[in-house]
Amino acid sequence: MSTILFTHIRQLVNTREDSPLLKGAALANLPCIQEAFLLVEDGVIAEYGAMHDLELLVPQLPREVADAAGSMVLPAWCDSHTHLVFARSREEEFVCKLKGMSYAEIAAQGGGILHSAGVLNDYTEDTLFTLAWARLQELSALGTGAIEIKSGYGLTVDGELKMLRVIKRLKERSNLQIRATFLGAHAYPERYKDDHAAYLDLIIHEMLPIIGREKLADYIDVFCEEGFFSPEEMEIVCTAGMQYGLRPKLHVNQLNSIGGIRSGLRMNALSLDHLETLTENDIADLSFAAAQPGAPVCTLLPTAAFFLRMPYQPARALIDAGTAIALASDFNPGSSPSGNMNFVVSLSCIGMKLLPEEAINAATLNGAHAMGAGDLVGSITVGKKANLIFTRPVPSLAWLPYAFGTNCISRVMINGEWVSR
Repeated sequence: MSTILFTHIRQLVNTREDSPLLKGAALANLPCIQEAFLLVEDGVIAEYGAMHDLELLVPQLPREVADAAGSMVLPAWCDSHTHLVFARSREEEFVCKLKGMSYAEIAAQGGGILHSAGVLNDYTEDTLFTLAWARLQELSALGTGAIEIKSGYGLTVDGELKMLRVIKRLKERSNLQIRATFLGAHAYPERYKDDHAAYLDLIIHEMLPIIGREKLADYIDVFCEEGFFSPEEMEIVCTAGMQYGLRPKLHVNQLNSIGGIRSGLRMNALSLDHLETLTENDIADLSFAAAQPGAPVCTLLPTAAFFLRMPYQPARALIDAGTAIALASDFNPGSSPSGNMNFVVSLSCIGMKLLPEEAINAATLNGAHAMGAGDLVGSITVGKKANLIFTRPVPSLAWLPYAFGTNCISRVMINGEWVSR
């Protein structure tokens, strides 16, 4: 049995006996222990507490004891919305945006999702895996210990299955907690742009049976947006996916409010993601749902709004409405080409005026709940995975989002093992 005891931790952050989904004002409650210890056994948090209780709680010291003086220790980030598997970057579209083209105009000219799909279908599974593995290693060194990864850049039977098989291989090789989401309904391929029913039929009758048989996905997603999938089409796809045990995690209200939230609530979605564009009625619907059992997590993606120069999500209004919010990176080659959750946390404070405590909770415990992993990761809790961020000496917790251009991380531990840089 491998055991390591960390002593003299300056501040142990997000210490909890249980792991509730944090709604409304509870998001600002971030329990911490000053001058703390943390015991890790076989990759799991075995005990923690104040240094003055060490002899009582750990009467027999293990062979390996590490002095963490000067470090804060946090649970690793839980990034619940990414598109990590893709073939190549799209910096040429970045230049087009700088010249004034909109996201919709770029998509209409064959860019965006359809461009990524065209390129991906020319790549082998092995090549995609190599590219995705390198990205995953980089993100883990930045403190991400749990991640959701979507398909959606295949848009063919072979392409979508290839992406999901890559994610399955990542799950098998990596120490990170990984969840796979089937996003075949990301966009309509060119050949189906005037025949939506035929593409829906392809998803339902050709993709989903294989995904279900091979257990390639944990969740199902649809990009519900004008020019993409309507709420009615989203419900058709999700209803079919739920027959294979795939609970919805949905793209809604990024550019327009077209009824996706109400559809998502009807289908008991685990999370409703993006939410840049919310009406008063949308917020009222989310507030009502938040008071019910099994309410969805509102996953906010501030780096996508930042990169697209859109208004940030109304985080404060959602908190005031009593909802549970999570933060995620939306890492993808078109609208958020970064999976750095440290920047996501900073940007949520700078752009959405979250308090540091709210941002950290949203990027750890609530992020874990938004991918169905709240019982495994997201807080310093006995029995959870030892997915940990050790900071450099910093003056305060608020320094982490405040010093947005500074690398505040000293070391990262995932499942009890150090991440190499």
